[in-house]
Amino acid sequence: MQRSRYSTLRLAAVALAFWTTVGLIFALPKLAAPDPAGGRLDVLLASLAEWWSWGLVSFIVPWFDARLPFPDTLSARRLTAHVAAGLILTACFTVLSTPVAAALGAADWHRIVDGRLLVEAAKGMYLWELLVYGCITGAWLTYRYHRRSVEAELALARLERDYADARLHTLRMQLDPHFLFNTLNTISAHVQAEPRQARQMIEHLAELLRQTLEPGYRQDVPLAEELDFLEHYLAIQRIRFQGRLTVELKVTPEMRSALVPSLILQPLVENAFRHGLANRTDDGRIEIRAERQADCLVIKVADNGAGLAQNWEFSHHAGVGLTVTRERVEAHGKGRLVLRSGDQGGAEAEISLPFRSAFDIAVP
Repeated sequence: MQRSRYSTLRLAAVALAFWTTVGLIFALPKLAAPDPAGGRLDVLLASLAEWWSWGLVSFIVPWFDARLPFPDTLSARRLTAHVAAGLILTACFTVLSTPVAAALGAADWHRIVDGRLLVEAAKGMYLWELLVYGCITGAWLTYRYHRRSVEAELALARLERDYADARLHTLRMQLDPHFLFNTLNTISAHVQAEPRQARQMIEHLAELLRQTLEPGYRQDVPLAEELDFLEHYLAIQRIRFQGRLTVELKVTPEMRSALVPSLILQPLVENAFRHGLANRTDDGRIEIRAERQADCLVIKVADNGAGLAQNWEFSHHAGVGLTVTRERVEAHGKGRLVLRSGDQGGAEAEISLPFRSAFDIAVP
């Protein structure tokens, strides 16, 4: 309530300052004359009375506009209604401005009751008054149109942010159920024979699920944090593969501070296991490399699995996880995600993102 009252007072003060300035500007030519009729003070007061009256009219325009039943800001029906209102208000302007002028001592009070004022009002639809009213109305409609455009842009930005959050939530919930079932089966098989390994897998799985399902996630995280999350997934896979899995991580300390979309690596590594290494009988290998090329961060996830099919196309063969991952990568300016067969066999996923460091973000 108090804040609303403060906003109203501030608006009134700004309006008073604006219309006072306009009144002074229009009074200057007469004030500059050698001997203005009626004296300089009367000239100044008469000009202020006129433009302060227009200041009161300027509050009527938005009040009237808000009650028009037309949704479009610049529709022909809305403009026609304002023209009709302008004819009425300019006729009433004389009735409104005379008491203001009388209160300032620039007019006689008896003009309000002697009947001449009504006659002047009936004849008062002058071109000048119509022009001023048109300027006020035009300024209001321009402001209204701009405000609605800004509100529409903000609403669109909110929708895009909500969409991105929803897609990220979808990706976070996209842990392959086969991976969960296989992990639980492996844990079950190790409970009696290798209880220590079973306990380790349970700990890693619990941490993986906790970080995946926690509500307080961020869109972008340092690469080091993303690698820490990925390590829980890889630790479970190492136990499952019984020493037949090699993971090479080639990330410099500088790259660890680079910002990447949250949960961007796990779908790529999961895809390498599911489609590349799942059916291998010999040792599997995954290499994760991050390097800076000019102003870009380039991350590669390569495996020595079966590789891509000869007619493989992203738009036709990629699953939900890879599709959402590419959308999130491409949302980062010039970001891109490419999948191709490796030079030495297997498949390679490459992410390219504009390089941003977590140290470059100012802490409030």
